[in-house]
Amino acid sequence: MSLANNLTELLGPVISRAGFVLEEITVTPVGKRRLVAVVIDREESNPSLDEVTVVSKEVSAILDNYSQMGEMPFTLEVTTPGIDKPLVLPRHWKKNIGRLVKITPTQGEKYIARIQSFADNKVTLESKNESSVISLSDIAKAQIEVEFNRKEVK
Repeated sequence: MSLANNLTELLGPVISRAGFVLEEITVTPVGKRRLVAVVIDREESNPSLDEVTVVSKEVSAILDNYSQMGEMPFTLEVTTPGIDKPLVLPRHWKKNIGRLVKITPTQGEKYIARIQSFADNKVTLESKNESSVISLSDIAKAQIEVEFNRKEVK
């Protein structure tokens, strides 16, 4: 079993008890060191910087005493999924309701729409003042579109 898999088994329950979801762990050699990247998220919202800091301290304490890390020094990076992370799981869609998303369907042209709701593996989207429902199985790729000057609807 790889070190990343071992770390996932070790850290997954700790991160879960802290109220987060462990997205992924990667271990990358960087010169004479290793970069241990731990990506965490929440079910319903994005973690705050303070919350990430608390988890980072807990993970660091565990890794400092984990014998399978060996003698090679490592750098720990605890982070959240970036804005460019594709939406693949139902919780990704639920927590981004109200945001714009770029959709690449399994058939047809790419388009941009706003997520209105999500249920039963189907997402309701609004584009050009029209709503449509699409199944996740009909989406090849979906990514949040950054909005700089979004006007709030009252």
